[in-house]
Amino acid sequence: MRNLLVLIILFFCISSCKTEKKEVPSPDLKETETFVKSEDKIPFVWDGANIYFLLTDRFNNGNPENDINFERTEQTGVLRGFMGGDLKGITEKINEGYFTDLGINAIWFTPIVEQIHGATDESTGNTYGYHGYWTKDWTALDPNFGTETDLDELIQTAHKKGIRILMDVVLNHTGPVTEKDPVWPKEWVRTDPTCEFTTYENTTSCTLVDNLPDIITTSEEPVELPDALLAKWKEEGRLSAELDELQLFFDRTGYPRAPRFYIIKWLTDYIHEFGVDGFRVDTVKHVNENAWSELFKEASYAFETWKKKHPNDVLDDNPFYMVGEVYNYGISGGRKFDFGDKKVDFFDHGFHSLINFELKNDAKKDYESIFSKYSKLLHTKLKGKSVLNYLSSHDDGKPYDKERKDSIRAANVLLLTPGASQIYYGDETARSLVIEGTEGDATLRSFMNWEAVETQLETKRILEHWQKIGQFRRNHPAIGAGKHKRLGKKPYVFSRTYSKGDYKDKVVVGLDLPKGKKSLWVKGFFGDGTKLYDTYSDTEVTVKNGKVLLENEHDIALLELLD
Repeated sequence: MRNLLVLIILFFCISSCKTEKKEVPSPDLKETETFVKSEDKIPFVWDGANIYFLLTDRFNNGNPENDINFERTEQTGVLRGFMGGDLKGITEKINEGYFTDLGINAIWFTPIVEQIHGATDESTGNTYGYHGYWTKDWTALDPNFGTETDLDELIQTAHKKGIRILMDVVLNHTGPVTEKDPVWPKEWVRTDPTCEFTTYENTTSCTLVDNLPDIITTSEEPVELPDALLAKWKEEGRLSAELDELQLFFDRTGYPRAPRFYIIKWLTDYIHEFGVDGFRVDTVKHVNENAWSELFKEASYAFETWKKKHPNDVLDDNPFYMVGEVYNYGISGGRKFDFGDKKVDFFDHGFHSLINFELKNDAKKDYESIFSKYSKLLHTKLKGKSVLNYLSSHDDGKPYDKERKDSIRAANVLLLTPGASQIYYGDETARSLVIEGTEGDATLRSFMNWEAVETQLETKRILEHWQKIGQFRRNHPAIGAGKHKRLGKKPYVFSRTYSKGDYKDKVVVGLDLPKGKKSLWVKGFFGDGTKLYDTYSDTEVTVKNGKVLLENEHDIALLELLD
């Protein structure tokens, strides 16, 4: 209670704006209710978050001096080695306002813990752990990505801009075995069989692919720390500190010293120390679901502990957020994922949201079919939970619009579909997903096309479109978290409404509008005489005879109440 009082006092101390109230008739909001509109009072809602997902190594190189470590100098396959992106590079772009201009309010970057030192010898060519999913040591950051100081600076900088940070975490497996990276002890990992993905058992108690040792997360038996890890800690001068911390963790929790609990401790340390806001969890369906409940419990404990220790740095009262990658989960399935012989509700095991693999196919449908479907499912089958929508990603070889022929429509679909949105780095700049000479997922992972942003007029035009919708989405929780309703069929006009406590938000959007003069039907939602602002064309309008009249060359309108 005392912490809450401190937050309330702090809010009023830093807030200098006055809240305006307007009477707004609406079928969703009673005419007697007052509408509160003030940017300083816009709540952050994970259900409607605008999340930017990037590969740490492929986004921006802020420190060229850390580009080579652990003698990672072998020749690799195309786009299968480190390219220099790092935490400092992300922080640079936060400071430049790139994410703010795009309307981003959360950043998810690929894992930054220490990766295997060697390269794998595959048919696709040598590959290093540039992507972050091949862990060698969960307790250390990989120097290619940066230092703990860099991570702390990134999170503090993001928080000052109102941007949350999602860390990508892996509990399922270690990195591959190489000459430089011995396999973990047999009490920790299984190295066979390889998963077949036809039953619950052969999806969870197996290795995802050959030479990717699987953590035995079902075990309750205490295990000793690997000798190689102990020797590494000793050489780095932190053996005693690491062992003392582990003792405190197991004394507090009473967990057995089984493999998953060591890793849960190591992962939640980043919350305790840096105030990470949430986890994106990798390979969720390949781990017994109780492990995720345990991870969420300890992550929530760490988050609340961090808040108590840093009351002046707390952004809001949102709980710790976990979104899971349950490969091939789709929103139509509701809460449960079907393994074939067993169904599991991962939402019951710590996840507020799951990545939705369905939108890339739905995106080919008309707007109303998409929006009405998602709004209905989110407010019925998934009520109280959410999904994270995407159109392209780092490991989906069949994304929507792979050749980037229609980046404008992609923005409209992704950013206006109910649910949280995941912009994959370069969606907003039409970064190529078809790179000559690559094999497999590598074609999806080229370096961010910053030069095109600076020099190509078409890239700038596409980016500006994403920015306008992104900012509108960020400023209006109703877009992602609200209820959808069609107001007009031709031209296509729809409304979104969202309310929580005293906060209420309502907007109108028009798509596929004619160029030149256009009339948008808003009757029954915004009353005659209501002053509105089209953020896309920077135009003030007034509702008359149930309509809004605009005249411009845009085929989109983003209407909000005028302050």
